[in-house]
Amino acid sequence: MHRPIQAHINLSALENNLQAARRRTAARIMAVIKANGYGHGLSRVAEALSAADGFALLDIQDAVQLREAGFRQQILLLEGFFDAEDLALAAEYDLACVIHSAEQLALLDAYPKRNTLDVWLKVNSGMNRLGFTPPQVAQVMEQLRRHRAVREITLMTHFANADEARGVAEPLALFTQLAASYKMPRSLANSAALLRYPETHGDWVRPGLMLYGASPFADVGAQQLGLKPAMTLRSRIIAVQELRAGDEIGYGALFRAEHPMRIGIVACGYADGYPRHAPNGTPILVDGQHTQTLGRVSMDMLFADLSKLPQAGVGSAVTLWGDGLPIEEVARAAGTASYELMCALTARVPVVI
Repeated sequence: MHRPIQAHINLSALENNLQAARRRTAARIMAVIKANGYGHGLSRVAEALSAADGFALLDIQDAVQLREAGFRQQILLLEGFFDAEDLALAAEYDLACVIHSAEQLALLDAYPKRNTLDVWLKVNSGMNRLGFTPPQVAQVMEQLRRHRAVREITLMTHFANADEARGVAEPLALFTQLAASYKMPRSLANSAALLRYPETHGDWVRPGLMLYGASPFADVGAQQLGLKPAMTLRSRIIAVQELRAGDEIGYGALFRAEHPMRIGIVACGYADGYPRHAPNGTPILVDGQHTQTLGRVSMDMLFADLSKLPQAGVGSAVTLWGDGLPIEEVARAAGTASYELMCALTARVPVVI
């Protein structure tokens, strides 16, 4: 018998979430499928999202894989190229590249071929991660416009606070003023901006998290946004312990029973991608009923409170996140983000479609 943990990937949910994005915007959709499709599997995600106008990712080998699999829409390398070999491969496979640094411009200047590359010029509008500052943009734009290798230029930025109360007003105003001088495609919106700020949609939107069925907002759930979870992490109870008042459980004895309790041992731990730092009280489903985790998460197991679930026992079904238990609720309790939970799923967890 195999260990009971499995990650269930719902391809129709991915399709539903893409359509939810389409209903929100008239812009072209650049589906972000980096990090192995946010842990869902690059190839299966690309197939499920094949109606997207483009794909955005990081690894050039992943991009080549998609091209060789027959995907013809625009494929964007979100960090661009890192060396001359990358640049040549991007041109060979018709991959668009983000340009965000002087070092990339130097590599581009050394590239001998003509009219072979679409580029996305990244503006640093306040996140201070990648991109050229507004005073630098005019010179870089002129360099790209007259460059022998460059075909189309798209102007882009990325919002740091689109999912928070601070919003996008300041960076949007900065970008809009800067972009007014240029007649070219624009791309600003991530999932949060796509959902909340239609004035940011421009010509291309870049949804990521919402495509996988999670809300980017603390105050609005995925279901309210018309999104369905694409990943459900499931396991089972493999043992039950009866605790007396004063009994402790797990490494570090982080939980002590104040009264008699039943706890279930779940076949899931941090080596499967469940967060080790998830505290007492992190939500979990057992036999479809809400309960909570207790104690410290181990490498291969964690504890679930069965005290109010008398029907539960060895073999009971457990949902760690997904269908019936929004991943953002688990992430919030664990002090992390839905992105991290999805991407942390480890290779040892079997995937079921």
